[in-house]
Order: sequence, then C-alpha cells, then structure tokens
Amino acid sequence: MAEKRKLGRGLDSIFGGNVEEVLDQIEENAKEMPGRKEIQIPVDEIRPNPYQPRKEFDQKGLEELSASIREHGIFTPLLVRKSIKGYDLITGERRLRAARMAGLDTVPAIQVDFKDDEMMEIALLENVQREDLNPIEEAMAYDALVQKLGYTQEKLAERVGKSREYCANMMRLLKLPSGVRALVTDKKLTAGHVRPLLALKDEEQMEEAAEEILARHMSVRETEKYVKGIVNGENPVHKPKKKAEKDPFYSDLENRMSEKYGTQVEVSKKEIRIHYSDTEDLNRILDMLGCIEESSQE
Repeated sequence: MAEKRKLGRGLDSIFGGNVEEVLDQIEENAKEMPGRKEIQIPVDEIRPNPYQPRKEFDQKGLEELSASIREHGIFTPLLVRKSIKGYDLITGERRLRAARMAGLDTVPAIQVDFKDDEMMEIALLENVQREDLNPIEEAMAYDALVQKLGYTQEKLAERVGKSREYCANMMRLLKLPSGVRALVTDKKLTAGHVRPLLALKDEEQMEEAAEEILARHMSVRETEKYVKGIVNGENPVHKPKKKAEKDPFYSDLENRMSEKYGTQVEVSKKEIRIHYSDTEDLNRILDMLGCIEESSQE
C-alpha cells in the first residue's frame, strides 16, 4: 500500500491524519469519527466552495451520476461547514450538482468546523490527489497552495505525492497565454504539446505556434521538433494577415459594375479600378463609358 500523504499542520491538528484517510472514512460511511456530525441539509442552503479548483465538469458524467442518485440516493456525504447563512461546501461539488439535477431537496452531509485556509487546503488537495483536474486546473491548484498557503515547492511535492520537477513544470503552464491554456482545457492540445512553447520569445509567437500545431495535428514529439526549429530560426512562424472586411456598399457597387462592364472592378474610398485584358477590351470599356468620340460623317 502506498504511503499516506500528510496534510498541512492545520488539518493534521483536526484529523490527526491525512486528507485521503479522512475522505475514505466518509465514503465508507464510518459512523464514528472524532469531530464529525452527519446531517441532512436542504440543497438550496449549500453554497459552492470558493476555493474549488475544478472549473470544468463533464456534463455527460453529471447526467449519469444524477440518474444514479435519483435511483439510489447519495452514498457518500458531502463535507460542509456552517456559515452565517446556510452552509459552505468543502468537498462534493459533483455530487451537489448532480443532486440538484436529480431534483433532490436535501442531501446527506458531514459538518466540520474549518477555517478558510483549512477549507482551501482540503479542497485543493482532495481534487489534486484524486486526479479530478485538467492540467491547467491542476497547475492553478498548485499555484494557490504556494501563493496563498505559503507552500514551498518541496512541501508542495510532498503533499501531492509528486516530484518537485513535476510540480514546477505544471505551474510553468500558467505562463502560457490564455488562448493556449484554453486549448488544453478544451482538450484540443495536451500539456505535452504546449509545454515546449514556453521556450518561445513572446505570447504572440506561442499562440501562432499553437495554432499551427493544432492545424497540422502534430504529435508531442513533432511539436518539440517544430518548436526547436522556431527557436533556431529554421521554422519561422508567419501569421497570415487578416483581410480587412469590405464595406458592404463598396462590395455591392463592385458586383454591379463588374456585371455591367464585363470585367473586374474594384471600388474603395476615393478610388475605382477597372481591369482590362488588352487594347480591344480597353476600347470596349471606354466605348461603354462614352469616352470614344464617333468619327464625323463626310
């Protein structure tokens, strides 16, 4: 059995253990656990955890869980704390959402007194350790543990059971432009695809390269080679200039004039260009414009 991963000092003082052990006890419906109080809570009285790192929830998975809850109920209680009005959710966001979809009025919950930092810590660690997060959410959770709870990278690695290098590489993903991070969140590119982009000089170049990688369906290895080529000046990225949209008035005028004169006509502000293929075609157009005088009759 893998060694249990310890929590921060705050949660250790409450549970005397680690987050996995506590959550396992809850899931097994242990009836005796120090400091725990199991209750039924109206769904409308529970507010989402503001420290919840997961932002994306699979709709199909929620629908399947909702159907199961509708038929069998909720086996695993939510973890909450009492607030001034109602309750704050600590863990169990998917179950709460699915319970609402299933039309439940109340849900089983375990009430525990948590401070804000303890609430944040268990929410982040529970999600990270149970691998419910996409790479960007995972990186944001690590960053929150470092920035808001004062974790060192060594302590972070110990808490989440990963290597220090792994944690550092994950957090580096947050240096990518928001558009590139969105490609990872939307599962269009993997963390392995976008991590090499950090070697590029600016955000615009990163975004352009990401678009090219996506368009060409590159593998991670192909991506690494491609980015290396950009860094070495072998694969310059050229972003095609977007053609300015034509004023509808000028576009309509171009179409009508082209049809009338039988040739390409370009119309823009203060300029009209009429194309011709040869001298005969030019004379034809000039004649239609009334620019050729008829010879005088003798």
